Amino acid sequence: MPLYNCSSACIWSPLFPSLRHKKSHPQFPATVIQRNKHSLRSIFKEKSSLSLTAKTNNASTQGLHFLQEITNLCEESKSLNKALSLLQENLHNADFKEATGVLLQACGHEKDIEIGKRVHELVSASTQFTNDFIINTRLITMYSLCGFPLDSRRVFDSLKTRNLFQWNALVSGFTKNELYTDVLSIFVELLSDTELKPDNFTFPCVIKACGGIADVSFGSGVHGMAAKMGLIGDVFVSNALIAMYGKCAFVEEMVKLFEVMPERNLVSWNSIICGFSENGFSCESFDLLIKMMGCEGGLIPDVATVVTVLPVCAGEGNVDLGILVHGLAVKLGLTRELMVNNALVDMYAKCGFLSEAQILFDKNNNKNVVSWNTIIGAFSMAGDVCGTFDLLRKMQMKEEEMKPNEVTVLNVLTSCSEKSELLSLKELHGYSLRHGFDNDELVANAFVVTYAKCGSEISAENVFHGMDSRTVSSWNALICGYAQNGDHLKALDYFLQMTHSDLEPDLFSIGSLILACTHLKSLRRGKEIHGFVIRNGLEGDSFTGISLLSLYMHCEKSSSARVLFDEMEDKSLVSWNTMIAGYSQNKLPVEAIVLFRRMFSIGVQPCEISIVSILSACSQLSALRLGKETHCYALKAILTNDAFVACSIIDMYAKCGCLEQSRRVFDRLKDKDVTSWNAIIGGHGIHGYGKEAIELFEKMLALGRKPDTFTFVGILSACNHAGLVENGLKYFSQMQKLHAVKPKLEHYACVVDMLGRAGKLDDAFKLIIEMPEEADAGIWSSLLRSCRTYGALKMGEKVAKTLLELEPDKAENYVLVSNIYAGSEKWDDVRMMRQRMKERGLQKEAGCSWIELGGNIHSFVVGDNMHPEGEEIRGMWGRLEEQISKIGYKPYTEAVLHELEEEEKVNILRGHSEKLAISFGLLKTTKDLTLRVCKNLRICVDCHNAAKLISKVAEREIVVRDNKRFHHFRDGVCSCGDYW
Repeated sequence: MPLYNCSSACIWSPLFPSLRHKKSHPQFPATVIQRNKHSLRSIFKEKSSLSLTAKTNNASTQGLHFLQEITNLCEESKSLNKALSLLQENLHNADFKEATGVLLQACGHEKDIEIGKRVHELVSASTQFTNDFIINTRLITMYSLCGFPLDSRRVFDSLKTRNLFQWNALVSGFTKNELYTDVLSIFVELLSDTELKPDNFTFPCVIKACGGIADVSFGSGVHGMAAKMGLIGDVFVSNALIAMYGKCAFVEEMVKLFEVMPERNLVSWNSIICGFSENGFSCESFDLLIKMMGCEGGLIPDVATVVTVLPVCAGEGNVDLGILVHGLAVKLGLTRELMVNNALVDMYAKCGFLSEAQILFDKNNNKNVVSWNTIIGAFSMAGDVCGTFDLLRKMQMKEEEMKPNEVTVLNVLTSCSEKSELLSLKELHGYSLRHGFDNDELVANAFVVTYAKCGSEISAENVFHGMDSRTVSSWNALICGYAQNGDHLKALDYFLQMTHSDLEPDLFSIGSLILACTHLKSLRRGKEIHGFVIRNGLEGDSFTGISLLSLYMHCEKSSSARVLFDEMEDKSLVSWNTMIAGYSQNKLPVEAIVLFRRMFSIGVQPCEISIVSILSACSQLSALRLGKETHCYALKAILTNDAFVACSIIDMYAKCGCLEQSRRVFDRLKDKDVTSWNAIIGGHGIHGYGKEAIELFEKMLALGRKPDTFTFVGILSACNHAGLVENGLKYFSQMQKLHAVKPKLEHYACVVDMLGRAGKLDDAFKLIIEMPEEADAGIWSSLLRSCRTYGALKMGEKVAKTLLELEPDKAENYVLVSNIYAGSEKWDDVRMMRQRMKERGLQKEAGCSWIELGGNIHSFVVGDNMHPEGEEIRGMWGRLEEQISKIGYKPYTEAVLHELEEEEKVNILRGHSEKLAISFGLLKTTKDLTLRVCKNLRICVDCHNAAKLISKVAEREIVVRDNKRFHHFRDGVCSCGDYW
């Protein structure tokens, strides 16, 4: 029988033509609710493989009285002891056999194993009934219903002869106890050891077992056997097959079988609706619900239908559809059913409507432990720790008297993730210990992970070491806890311990290890894990593949990541996002944009993460046109409501030189969180508008927003670029005193640079010495740059020594030291620095500028003679130089830090990349267009002077973004006020 695996494509068939297209909200047929009472009857009654018929033909009045009394006592659940006593008193009654069967049924229903065992003893003591096939079938069923399937097997094995009823009872019992592998073994035993043929009671149980362990191969074999025996037309067999194919994700096979069913009942429709919902076909599930209600014969949804559809609404977060199903349930009178009420609470909670979920929960007067677990899980997922623990306490109060179980504890644990919740966590742990829940492996593992999350490593290890036996899942819990919460070396250490205990790591172990290596940026260990993945054939797992992509990107090995990405057969949106974000974070914006366009061209729709990553790439390149296109897409796809997307748009416009547009986007935000304030404050800062940034910061404080560490980086940077030293020092002082934000290295870097730019070199040096932690190379290089600006050679030499000790292999540092010597005309020292660079194989980064025109990026390097339009560009610069020389331009040859003649220096200045980019922009654009140029290094004094004058003679606004800030040149003036 051919099988087809369908993962995401819509299934089409003549029966389901609507499945080709997604629908909006379904409209339930009004006629369904108005049908007569006969439509509400059960579509079918469960068949039984045996029937105990009361023998009444020759029964005495006394016998009738005895059997009726046993039946009455069995109907009263607390009277089974009395029924047993009555049975013992009537061992020789003609209806003893029938009464024994009734009592065994009651024991199974009430799960009263003790009474059941005593009835078994009575039967065993009787030579008349020891081998009675009906009584023994009842015994097999009773033990299974009580949760003792092995005792069922013992009864079965003790039988001298067995008929199909006993085999079916055993198969059914093991299926009910979810011993699915054993069910298949028993089925094989039935076929191989007996002449009996399975019937329409055997097959559904065996097929359910196949679905339970997702063994579609065995299931398809059973399907073929049932077809040969002519049982496919049986509705029970077909329903079981539909459910099995759905659970095994063989959606197309499920649909084909449903289509050819000669008879369908409500269970048939429920099964296929469930199959679609479990495999992610949400819209198709609703289409089927509507089709079922509108089909000939008029089937009415039941409890099973509603509790199948509601989780689909919850999973999709579609509260509108959930409300429709809720309304349908109300009209059909199904909301009184506990399962429906619990499903409604779960749906509203998962759709973010916690208050509505609680109203439904409070109105429920027949709560069970599932009801409580559902609402507790809802509060826990919402992060309401106090509410979660309050519900746990209320659950155990006298008015409720509901005992929590392992699921309750697991749901409560989800809410604990911060150090502040450690006391509550320990309280819950104590409760679990007192009630024996810690013996459950899932609960113990969850405590390990949660203690690690809450920062209590000792408690996590104590729980771990207190386990009687540790499985791979237990080790994973500890390794994952450390990997996710910052102690990555310990995660690796415990992994080694796990391997030494003869346990093989699984995919979860590998995922945690890769995460640890990613955060440690340990490429060597990461490659070892990658090798393990390949050797064990695990590279096909999508999560592992994506984790490896992230590892290589974090270790700045983008080429290795690209090779791995290109080899992936099934590239998910997450894998595309990982690559695009990795390129962007590794300062490879062109590669990010190229890959984004490729993703879009093959029909993969970007999500919020894709948009944030590509906007970051646009920001790095100042690619305004592509940034605008991305903004338009985000608007059309309704992604701008996402806070991160909105902040990325603000940041993109600011870094593309369009501060006014950035401010417009910010002003239109309905809910301005701290992140959006940070973006707009930082945007004003890099444009040198320090006073405006301060106004925004003060307005943010007035609105009650609490600044974070990024806010202070933005405001300190703004004060730095605008030369507002006093304001900057004031905010730096207020950080910890007023706002409880501890200064980090990046804050000290801003203040040191701010003091250095202002010529307060001694104050800057003093701050570095008094810092609570060691200054990094970035801070020392900032001070060295200021020493170069102010000609402080003595301090510069001292700073240079420290800088070169910290980063001896960074070319930029030697260039800085060389420049400070060149500024003092100490050419021997300049040559010495250049020789040291040469010995280390270091090369100075060439100056590069680029300009975006018509969606294309045009790049220029210093002294670029290879551009195809080089002659026209040099001609344009010649004309510009002639014009600006008339209004005061004189080449600033001190910017050329080489021992050369003046004319040679002038020629070098003419070839600076920003001059070439501006000349090209003027050649290719009309007069009303603003020129936007980016440079990878700081703009030199000569180019700055030239750009001011060009903006005047060309009557154009020129925006230059260097590696520190923006310069807006207009009418011969720069926005920086010559302070940069």
